[in-house]
This record gives sequence, structure tokens and C-alpha cells, in this order.
Amino acid sequence: MIIIASINLMLIMNPKNTLIIFDIDGTLVESVSTYHEVVTQSLKALGIKEIDTNFDALLHHTDSYALKFNYENYFEKELPNELISRFEDILFEQLKAFPKTEAILGAREAIEHLKIKGYSIAFATGSLPKTAILKLQDAKIWFDEKILTTSKNSFSREGFVLEAIDKASKFYNVPFYESIISVGDGVWDLKTAQKLNLDFVGIGQKNKAQLMNLGMEYWHENFKDFKIPNF
Repeated sequence: MIIIASINLMLIMNPKNTLIIFDIDGTLVESVSTYHEVVTQSLKALGIKEIDTNFDALLHHTDSYALKFNYENYFEKELPNELISRFEDILFEQLKAFPKTEAILGAREAIEHLKIKGYSIAFATGSLPKTAILKLQDAKIWFDEKILTTSKNSFSREGFVLEAIDKASKFYNVPFYESIISVGDGVWDLKTAQKLNLDFVGIGQKNKAQLMNLGMEYWHENFKDFKIPNF
């Protein structure tokens, strides 16, 4: 087993040929409950008065799709592409009004140690860029915008996870990864990994039972004693 904890990190896989893709909300940062409120208030700010707030049940669990679904359902017309950037700005301003986002236990140290050891790291999130960056900055988690992908360019998680792989390959100059591991907290994270044939490690208690029922084999409550199996 590969321990990527905050202390005594042991990594036995080849760093140069291993990519670890991290979800952000609920995985690296404590933001899920707050962010649902932020999204809801931001949709209202665009004049959408009837909102389906069961975001987990939408076809795509992303900010851009939550906007598309609710906008088109309420106004009965296609979402204008330029509205996504406006929605992003509103989300950003709304989020700044909340207390700063905190890191999941051990997440900051695990990312730093992986980086030092030379592993490829990427971030793939259903958030939009400005809010994703704000959350990582608040939590003091290392990242680089060149390896951050969001729902701005793709409504689906599969789309921006594939984009993350492509960005990481270019950023780290690795033409082919022998191992790609997705780390996430949600059912949508696991299903995306399964569709793309990626290895998966789950984080957090909230969705553990569902994830186990869907075939998750490896799980950790947080990053304090986080382990990635040698798949």
C-alpha cells in the first residue's frame, strides 16, 4: 500500500508515470453545504425563481449544468453561452461573503508531499474556475491553474476529467501515464472514474455507503492516514 499521509509519506509507484486527479469540494476542502447555498443564491440572482436544488440528482453534478438545467427549465429557452461567465462572477462574489473554506484533514500536507516526490497532480472540479481557485487559496492547498479543469468547458464530469489528463500530460511532459487514480467523495466521482476506466479512492463519510454499493474498493475518512493502493 502507498501511504500519502501528512507524516512519513511512503510512495512506491513510479512518480513519473502516475497521475492523481483530485476532486475539490468535499474531497480536498470542506465546502459542500456552503456551496449548495451559494449556487442557489446565485441562480436566484439571475432571475430564476423556481430552482431544483437537488443538485445531486441532476444529469451532471456541475455548476455549469445546474445553471443550464434551471435556466432552461424556468425560461424555456436555451442557455446563452455568455451567461456562464456572468454566473461564475456571481458565484465568486457570493462565496466571498462566507467564511473562508477549510482544508480536509491532511489534504494540504498530502498534496505537498506528492508534489515534492514528483508525482503528477491535477484537479478536476464541477465548480467554475474563480470559485475553485478561491476555495483552494482559502484552504492553502497548492495548485497550478494549468492543471485545474472545471465545468466551464464541459457540463459533464467525464469531459473535464479527460481535459485534466490532457493538461497534466502537457504540464508534466508525460506522453502516457501507466496509472491514473481519481480521488473523490461523490457518487459522480466514482461513476466518472468507472466510465473512464480509472482507479478510484474515496474520501469522507457522507457518501461511503453508496460508493461501496457501487463498487468502491478503497476508501479513507480523510487524508491523515490516506493510502493509495498499488493498483
